[in-house]
Amino acid sequence: MKKVFTTGQVAKICKVAPRTVSKWFDSGRLKGYRIPGSQDRRIPREQLIRFLKEHGMPLGELEEEEWHKVLLIGTEKLFNDRIKEILPENDDFKFELANSGFEAGILAGSFHPDTIVIDLGLGRAESIQIVSNLRKDEAYATTLIVGLASEDEAAPEQLTQYGFNDIFKKPFDVALLGEKIKSIAEAKRED
Repeated sequence: MKKVFTTGQVAKICKVAPRTVSKWFDSGRLKGYRIPGSQDRRIPREQLIRFLKEHGMPLGELEEEEWHKVLLIGTEKLFNDRIKEILPENDDFKFELANSGFEAGILAGSFHPDTIVIDLGLGRAESIQIVSNLRKDEAYATTLIVGLASEDEAAPEQLTQYGFNDIFKKPFDVALLGEKIKSIAEAKRED
């Protein structure tokens, strides 16, 4: 996540000419600073977001960077409703649902989730296959992948060998999972 932008980068985000961004900067409407010993301008991320919001301009890719995206695979409606209540969209959480391994693969590619929650009720073998396919792709190396195991799962902790970061055995308190996701999202935003 970029913290500072050049006028050229701002122009690309705003879909205007770099000269327009320079005018905004020089008139004081877009706050930033000049690099000492040069005329180059730099615009801090928070100033750019403030400017875009003030002028009713779309945030585009900047908005997407703020979200913590969660892909729920094979999870039950009751769980989905509860986790969305704990991690609301107005706190920058975004959710997608997949009901099969095929759907999960397509959504993982287009949605680029930060966290993936897989209910092993989907099928143990299929769930493990989804995780091993994701872990083969470098893009999902740091993605948090959580498995939801049934109460008759003999050794849920052994599922971590397939690439799961964590396993929650049913029944469990959804708020605990919500807190874990929230702390990871906050750490990512501070990075």
